Amino acid sequence: MIVMDKIKIDNLKTESRNPKTLNLDTMSTVELLRIMNEEDQKIIDTIKDALPQIEKGIQLVIRALNQKGRLIYMGAGTSGRLGILDAVECAPTFSTTDEVIGIIAGGDKAFVKAVEGAEDSEELAVKDLENARISENDVVVAIAASGRTPYAISALEHAKKMNAKCISITCNKDSLLSKYADVAIEVDAGPEILTGSTRLKAGTCQKIILNMISTASMVGIGKVYGNLMVDMKATNLKLVQRAKRIVMESTGCDIDTAAKTLELADYNSKVAIVMILTDITKEEASRQIAENHGFIRKCME
Repeated sequence: MIVMDKIKIDNLKTESRNPKTLNLDTMSTVELLRIMNEEDQKIIDTIKDALPQIEKGIQLVIRALNQKGRLIYMGAGTSGRLGILDAVECAPTFSTTDEVIGIIAGGDKAFVKAVEGAEDSEELAVKDLENARISENDVVVAIAASGRTPYAISALEHAKKMNAKCISITCNKDSLLSKYADVAIEVDAGPEILTGSTRLKAGTCQKIILNMISTASMVGIGKVYGNLMVDMKATNLKLVQRAKRIVMESTGCDIDTAAKTLELADYNSKVAIVMILTDITKEEASRQIAENHGFIRKCME
């Protein structure tokens, strides 16, 4: 049980007033935008300082995915929405099914409308993880700008009991949430231009870190060839055209060959690429890809 009296917000950087914007309501629009832009530029440097911890977290995720585990994002409010956003984009980009999921305090309805009190419920986090059938093979990433959200803390507390690996992402140093993590990713986003509005700099920090975790993890399990998204699902006309370009870029073939081979490969870009590069059948290409755990380069060896 989390003792909330110990989790004060008074001294949190994300809750402090930004001295540059004490008169925000009197500024011209261009002046506001200039300061906002200056503050946003600080984000890149603060994330740079956290790269070693982000890398450690990614290694945990790669290991979990290779063991048929999952990457589970959890958070409340903006943090929860960002986790869901990153998770759902993994499906079309990397052909994931349930390997990456996002859970928000208050359920799916909280994505579009705030659910009062959900972020303060420790029991809700436990229930959500139980419903997700968490296992020791999973990695739970709890996201909370403040680092004090009871829902996020309880998620990691329960995940640890289930022997799952735990990662925290916070925008305050030495947060309580970090104490429950195997890997604590902490960035100092500093005070927002609008006091306490952590959908701004803090939210941008979180989005960038989530981009890093999911993208680097997918590279690490063989879902990328060169810098091409070879596991992309060609589910509409635009993506079919992109799939053709991916095959052409990967093999040096012309568009007719790419189109014909993709059709033979049931629009699986990986299979089409291996078919062309090794001059083998769809069945042989599929077998090689499976044997090499999805890595096209290994099929070439």
